[in-house]
Amino acid sequence: MTLLEISGLTLDLPGGERLLHGIDLSVNEGETVALVGESGSGKSLTAQSILGLLPARSVVTGTVLVDGHNVPTMSSKELLGLRRSTAAMVFQDPRAGINPMRTIGDHLTEALRLGEGWSAGRARERAIEMLAAVQMPRPEEHLRQYPHELSGGMLQRVMIAGALVGSPRLLVCDEPTTALDVTTQAQILQVLIEQRQARSMGMLFITHDLNLAASLCERVYVMRDGRVEEEGSARQIFRHPATAYTRRLVAATPTIEITGDEPRASTELVRQPVLQVRDLAKTYPGRGRESVRALANVTLEIAAGEALGIVGESGSGKSTLARMIVGLELPDFGKVIIDDQERHGRPRRRADRLDRARKVQMVFQDPYLSLDPRMTAGEAVEDALRLHHPELRRPDICSRALTLLDNVGLASTQAEALPRTLSGGQRQRVAIARALAIEPSLLVMDEATSALDVSVQAQVLEVISEIRRERGLTLLFISHDLAVVRTVCERSVVMREGEVVESATTADLLTNPQHEYTRLLIDSVPRAAAIA
Repeated sequence: MTLLEISGLTLDLPGGERLLHGIDLSVNEGETVALVGESGSGKSLTAQSILGLLPARSVVTGTVLVDGHNVPTMSSKELLGLRRSTAAMVFQDPRAGINPMRTIGDHLTEALRLGEGWSAGRARERAIEMLAAVQMPRPEEHLRQYPHELSGGMLQRVMIAGALVGSPRLLVCDEPTTALDVTTQAQILQVLIEQRQARSMGMLFITHDLNLAASLCERVYVMRDGRVEEEGSARQIFRHPATAYTRRLVAATPTIEITGDEPRASTELVRQPVLQVRDLAKTYPGRGRESVRALANVTLEIAAGEALGIVGESGSGKSTLARMIVGLELPDFGKVIIDDQERHGRPRRRADRLDRARKVQMVFQDPYLSLDPRMTAGEAVEDALRLHHPELRRPDICSRALTLLDNVGLASTQAEALPRTLSGGQRQRVAIARALAIEPSLLVMDEATSALDVSVQAQVLEVISEIRRERGLTLLFISHDLAVVRTVCERSVVMREGEVVESATTADLLTNPQHEYTRLLIDSVPRAAAIA
C-alpha cells in the first residue's frame, strides 16, 4: 500500500523564484526510501511539504498525498490531525526542535494530553513506553530532565520517541544522524528499523551520507537543484548510477576500505615534533552529582608536516583535548608543548596571546558560529591578517586575503558575501582561509566536515591536502567519520572515556585493529557493500 505519493510538486516563492520543479516520489508501507543530494538540492523542502511546513505565501502546485489525503489543500485543523497521528518528522538538530525551558516529559506528553485528550497518567505511561522503545536507560528519570542535561545522541532518541508517540504510519527523517558518532548512529538506526518492522511504518530518510543510504534503504531518489535527477533501487543507484551527477556523488563518498592511495607516514628517522601532549588530565566537578572525567593521562605527539586523526564516540574527550591544545581550557595536570614551548595557564599580555594564536589555530564544526555575521568573507580573512601581520600594508592585506580565499576554492565575488548568504561548505572554507592566514604551526580541525555533503566535503578535504603539500602544514584532525580520517591522516589514535585505547598508522588501525572498542567502531560504519 502506498503511504506517500508526491506528483508534479512545484513550489514558487512570492517573488517568483522556483525551488521545486515537478517532484515525483513515493513511499510504500513498511518501506524505507532515501532522498539524497547536495545542500540546497531541495531535499528538506520536499520533506517539509509532506507535513505542510512550507514557506509563507509560497505557491504550490501538484499533489502530496499522505495516506490518500492531499496535504496542500488541507486546513490548519486537518494538518494538525495529520501531524498527530498519520505522519511525523525527526529533524536534524534535536536541540532546535525541543523547548529548552520544558522537561522531556512535557515534550513527549503535550500532544497526547492537549491534542488527544489523554489523562496525565496515561500520557506519562506512553512516554515511558516510547523512551524504552528507543533504548533510553531509566526512562522514568529522563522525564524530569531538561534538554541541556542530555547528550546529542540521547536527545535524538527523545526526538524519535516524540515522533513515534502518536503511532504515525509515515516517518520522515531529515538528516537525523549527521552529527552522531558511528556507534550512536548504529544504535539510532537499529531503533528506527525495529520500529518500522513492528509498525509496518513507511520511512523517508533524508541524508547526504550515501553509504548510510545504501545500507539502510530499499529505494533511492537523487535530487539536484530542486529536481529528481535519478530514481531506482539502492543497488542500481550505487552500483550502476545512470547520470553524471550521481556518479560524481558516489565517487566523492569516502569509504574505510584501504585502496592504497591513503596518506602514508614519513619514513624519515627523525622529525621534530610540533605538538607534544604529556599525561593530560581533566575532571569536571559534578555540582551535586558524580564528577565527570573528561581526560585521563593522555599522551601523544605530532611530527612536523604530519596529520594525526583523533576518533571516538561522543563523550570520549576528543573536543576537550582539542580545546586544551588550543588554550580554550586548562588541564588539571599534564603538559601541552607546541614548538618546544610549554603552555602555562592563560597569558595576560596581548603579545603573548598573539604569539600563542600564531602557533595553533582551530577550525570548529559549525563555521556560522565562529564567523562574525557582520563581516564579509574577505573582511574576516583581512581582520586575521591585520592582527597577526601588522607589517603588511592595506593593499597587501587585501591581495593576500583574495589569494587565501582563492586557495580554498572561493571566487573573488564571494569575498563580498556575508556568512548568511554562503552555503555551509563555503562558510567552512572561509574559516579555513582565516585560520591559514595566521600561518600557524598546527591546525586543529574539530569535526570540521561532519555537516557537509559529500561533494563539498571532498572539495574541502582536497583543499587541506593541497595546503599540506605546499606548506608542510601539521594537522590534528578530529572526526567520528573513519572514512574521512582514512583519506586525510597518516596516523590515528582512538579515544574512549578520556583515554587513548589504541594508536597506529591509519591503515593498520582499519585493517588490523587491536582493541575491542576500535573493532566496534569499525563494525558500526555503514557500508555500501552491504547491498546484496
